[in-house]
Amino acid sequence: MSNVRPDRTVEHDWSPRRIPENIVWGDGFYCESAQCFLHFKGKRQPAIEIGDHVSVYAACQFAVSGDAHVTIGDFTLLVGALITCETRVDIGSHCLISWGVGIADSDFHPVGAAQRRIDAEALAPYYENKPQRPLEAVRSRPVKIGNNVWIGMNAIVLKGVTIGDNSVIAAGAVVTKDVPPGTIVAGNPARYAKRVPE
Repeated sequence: MSNVRPDRTVEHDWSPRRIPENIVWGDGFYCESAQCFLHFKGKRQPAIEIGDHVSVYAACQFAVSGDAHVTIGDFTLLVGALITCETRVDIGSHCLISWGVGIADSDFHPVGAAQRRIDAEALAPYYENKPQRPLEAVRSRPVKIGNNVWIGMNAIVLKGVTIGDNSVIAAGAVVTKDVPPGTIVAGNPARYAKRVPE
């Protein structure tokens, strides 16, 4: 059972958009709007794999690049989150991901000043002398979020981070390093706050 019709439109959706063919899901999938996949450019088969009873609510966005791969485990809830994926993002089961959360496995632009200038020109739609993007200078590393992880409102999870099972990421935290299982982290950059109660 799902609210996604056989033609991949969503029941009662304000958008006529269809969910792309290379996104797969399990039983009980709920999607509030196919508009969540407006920025999806994935080419893999499949590019996004969604488990059973996953819920994707208002304002979520999956900005998935050509060869990227996203997995979402059973019973995970996403509300207004942004998943930006250049290589790989894995989200476990029973996760709660809140409003304004950003998860990114890449810098998406070079860090070096001269290369950033070139990248800005390369991305200008109407610039006639557009250079090639200096993509060799862009750093990407997979993100792995364990099972039963709660990520609070407006938190950010950056490239290369692994978050252990049963952890909590406080609202507004910026996670730049791995989080051990069963840990609450908070702040910018996120630091250990305390253990998760049993």
